[in-house]
Amino acid sequence: MHEAWYRLISIVVCVVGVWQGPLAIVYRLVSDDGGTVMRAANYLPSPWCYVVAVVAGLVAYGVLAVLDAGRKKALARQAAA
Repeated sequence: MHEAWYRLISIVVCVVGVWQGPLAIVYRLVSDDGGTVMRAANYLPSPWCYVVAVVAGLVAYGVLAVLDAGRKKALARQAAA
């Protein structure tokens, strides 16, 4: 994977994960809004919105870990060649 693509995908995943995860929880606690497309977890009733937001954050973290592992393998292949 090209370094620029890795960085772009990592930034997008990080922003979406943080926005749908911890920031959705903070927004729910502060404003008690019903949710929008940008905060999809806030559409759910009270106990489930927090669970979904935490899962969204964990999924984003997992995707970032997979991307980083793939990048390290690609760099190792490039160094070996």
